[in-house]
Amino acid sequence: MLTQPIVSLRQKIEQLADKAFHQHLISGYGDGENINEYQLVIHGKPRHYSLEYTYSFLKYLLEEQNN
Repeated sequence: MLTQPIVSLRQKIEQLADKAFHQHLISGYGDGENINEYQLVIHGKPRHYSLEYTYSFLKYLLEEQNN
């Protein structure tokens, strides 16, 4: 079952992943194999990360792009 904090974090990740995808920083994204993971496709390779790491990684990636 998804708790509200997990749902909220997944929504934030989805928004960040969409921005990163449209800026060509990642080549794909989507749900991970389990509830606490998210998949990012980087350099053509799908990678599964924890929700917390994914959120931090995407924020960093987008901040670096804007600097």
